Amino acid sequence: MTQTNRRFLLAKRPAGAVRRDDFTFETVPAQAPAEGQIQVRNLYLSLDPAMRGWMNEGKSYIPPVALGQVMRALGVGEVVASNHPDYKPGDHVSGALGVQDYFTGEPQGLHKIDPNLAPLPRYLSALGMTGMTAYFALLEVGQPKAGDTVVISGAAGAVGSIVGQIAKLKGCHVVGIAGGAQKCQYLKDELGFDGVIDYKAEDVLAGLKRECPKGVDVYFDNVGGEILDAVLTRINFKARIVICGAISQ
Repeated sequence: MTQTNRRFLLAKRPAGAVRRDDFTFETVPAQAPAEGQIQVRNLYLSLDPAMRGWMNEGKSYIPPVALGQVMRALGVGEVVASNHPDYKPGDHVSGALGVQDYFTGEPQGLHKIDPNLAPLPRYLSALGMTGMTAYFALLEVGQPKAGDTVVISGAAGAVGSIVGQIAKLKGCHVVGIAGGAQKCQYLKDELGFDGVIDYKAEDVLAGLKRECPKGVDVYFDNVGGEILDAVLTRINFKARIVICGAISQ
């Protein structure tokens, strides 16, 4: 029996914030896998800030989504049909499965995952792109040492929240910058951050002076702009700055 595949296609390049009419929604029969291909039923999709950049024309670390193509998105799914020797029905995979019910194609870039080791959604967070970004960016670029003061902007986000927890495991004094009392409370009460700065309710520079009396040794930047400028006024000699994102721009 042929499955129905609901999918979103990129219809045009967004100008500013993404709008509904930037996409075309269609329902088509799911394509059967050809030789060397697999068919995956999507179980979970991750909506990431990076998707906005993938919609833009121009050179980047990854080619833009072509107009008329399924919108790129990272997902976790179950193999339901296979014409590939390394995959069988019942296997679970993660990768760029797209905003659709079924992915059919070569498994290039897909990775087998084990649902017995962790809940499937975790392969899109701590064990997925955001977790790997936090892990390698902090440890290889930031090189935190016990006793360092680590400041994170966008600290309640998917990457920043994991960066803070890794820094705590490394014995650092961790300060998160986030917007709103609820996010700041989450950072302190649930994730164990040592200090928080609510950029919506207080002056960031004053907050940095309060929470980082010895200056900043590692700054993990997810936003750029005025917050980056403020942190640079408190940066220590031989500090490390990880440029992960500049969402303000």
